[in-house]
Amino acid sequence: MIFRQLFHQPTSSFTYLFARRTGGEATIVDPLPGEIGTYVKLARQLEVELRYAFQTHSHEGQSALGELQGLTDCETIMGPDSEVDGVIRTVADGEWLEIDRMMIQVFHTPGHTPDSTCLVMNDRAFTGDTLLIRGTGRTDLEGGDALAQYESLREKLWWLADHVLIYPAHDYKGWTTSTIAEERAYNPRLQVSSAEEYAAMMASLAIDDPDAMDVPRPAGPAYGLEPP
Repeated sequence: MIFRQLFHQPTSSFTYLFARRTGGEATIVDPLPGEIGTYVKLARQLEVELRYAFQTHSHEGQSALGELQGLTDCETIMGPDSEVDGVIRTVADGEWLEIDRMMIQVFHTPGHTPDSTCLVMNDRAFTGDTLLIRGTGRTDLEGGDALAQYESLREKLWWLADHVLIYPAHDYKGWTTSTIAEERAYNPRLQVSSAEEYAAMMASLAIDDPDAMDVPRPAGPAYGLEPP
């Protein structure tokens, strides 16, 4: 399997590109506006065809899917309740995607946003802003719902196999990956015993609003790879 994790330093964002084989169809998860040329160049260097693009959640005016679809003609995909321009296909909670003989299941995980969605494979999960490494996505933005996020975490992600690797959409502390077992054991946001306790904890957080948080923006060759 070909797998690349790209870190966009100005926004502390991750984008993921993966394919089953050289010469196969590639999927990109959480592409950023203004960085499409970088992704196209990387796909060419890896000798894969950029065929599918998935965005795990949306904030107003922040989707790169329309730009990506227009340039590459890839199939753009989001989960239920998504109303983003440029999305060709929406997929339901529990639906399976078969991409070049790889099976991926969609979990609708509202909380950070109403359309938050995770992608789960047999050995890894792309958790967007639902589950971060030693944290969870903020719920104080428009559309956020701490009670819904608790249910998403407990009913959807908590029960994944211990070995499943976690790949979030953001990290602000220098982490790159974790496992479900580690997060169950050490993530302080997962140690509460009820949805109400979780909501109270989230409401009590003094979250700063750094310029880049949840606002993907182009800022030059942030990945160290000049676009074509």
